[in-house]
Amino acid sequence: MSTTTPPAPSRLTRANTWPWAVAATAFVALMCAAGFRSAPGVLIDPLHMEFGWSHSEISSAVSVNLVLYGVISPFAAALMERFGMRRVVAAGLLLVAAGSGLTVFVQTTWQLVLLWGVCIGVGTGATALAFVATVTGRWFVRHRGLVSGVLTAAQSAGGLVFLPLMAWLASTHGWRPASLVVTAGALLVVPLVVFLLRDRPSDVGIVALGAEPVPPHAPPAVVVRPAGGAVRQALDALRDASRTGVFWLLAGSFAICGATTVGLVNTHFVPAAHDHGMPATTAAGLLAVVGIFDVAGTIASGWFTDRVDPRYLLLAYYLFRGLSLAILPLLLGPAATPPIWAFIVFYGLDWVATVPPTVALAREHFGDRAPIVFGWIFASHQVGSAIAAFGAGLLRDTTGSYTSAWLTAGGLCAGAAVLSLLVPRWAPRT
Repeated sequence: MSTTTPPAPSRLTRANTWPWAVAATAFVALMCAAGFRSAPGVLIDPLHMEFGWSHSEISSAVSVNLVLYGVISPFAAALMERFGMRRVVAAGLLLVAAGSGLTVFVQTTWQLVLLWGVCIGVGTGATALAFVATVTGRWFVRHRGLVSGVLTAAQSAGGLVFLPLMAWLASTHGWRPASLVVTAGALLVVPLVVFLLRDRPSDVGIVALGAEPVPPHAPPAVVVRPAGGAVRQALDALRDASRTGVFWLLAGSFAICGATTVGLVNTHFVPAAHDHGMPATTAAGLLAVVGIFDVAGTIASGWFTDRVDPRYLLLAYYLFRGLSLAILPLLLGPAATPPIWAFIVFYGLDWVATVPPTVALAREHFGDRAPIVFGWIFASHQVGSAIAAFGAGLLRDTTGSYTSAWLTAGGLCAGAAVLSLLVPRWAPRT
């Protein structure tokens, strides 16, 4: 007869509830951070009209934002290892609130770069996708791919919630009220993070969802904090990872991912559609619909990542994305016609579906250091985003249209598909 004492019902309830509570809190923080980052897409034209700044000048602030958002990510992951997720995420949200609130006083482009670029870029970097890798790595063994997809989809949900509101505010009341909405949103999320986000399952006396339960009389788990500061941890992880071909293949493909989503479409779709006679509010609404379908597409991608070789998923995602971008110049017009709706639905399903398989490949190849290494991979994503954000604005200023930007992005996606397929097969799960 077995003498094992079954876990108490209250302990089972806590063990099953806390991981999902942490994931839900992370979802809200990521969703709001995405909303904050979506602001530039609807504010470029109002700033251009009020101050006379060129598209490339305004896009330079967006580029700084995108670069810092990515570069801060691995350091934020290391800081989370040292000080905890709760402190890092709360501090990042407060910085976003300060940067966005002070933006209403800008009079020169350098002030825009400082606030929109530096403050908000650093603040949102605390809730970058390395945060997703940290949450899923610590709190989930079962359903990791699915949860990665859900949390990644939060970024699209942020655009869905904030974009139409900010576009309406910018067109009816000016861009300053739209910027203040970001400030209010960031401040409202801070208490939720402080009270509900927990750093590790051991903090509440449980194990990660799907992990082997701890025997009743086992001593408490000891969390070993990495030696050295966060900067050293992040740089050491980069040094070691950069000696592998896998890192550069993932970083290269993910840089193209950023260039063809956040950098190009998220930043320039609204002004590009406006060039074709479409009202800015209609274009912002279409971009928000991308968020609706991206939620479904990214969650589905997480589910597939638990079952299908991630390399093949990335191959398909990049090839179809490139095709859709190459034909976009033929679809844009003054009205939301069925062809442009077809693009929005298709592109939405593919928007950040690349994240769950990329996170999975990083985890399999880099183990416990995966959150920090993925932070560096994500930094490449944002470098690609920044180059595309500035480059597309420059092309618009010099050629008078965005056509060459869309075609270039289509070709880059084909290259990303090849890079993904070259990643070595990952070790089988045990």
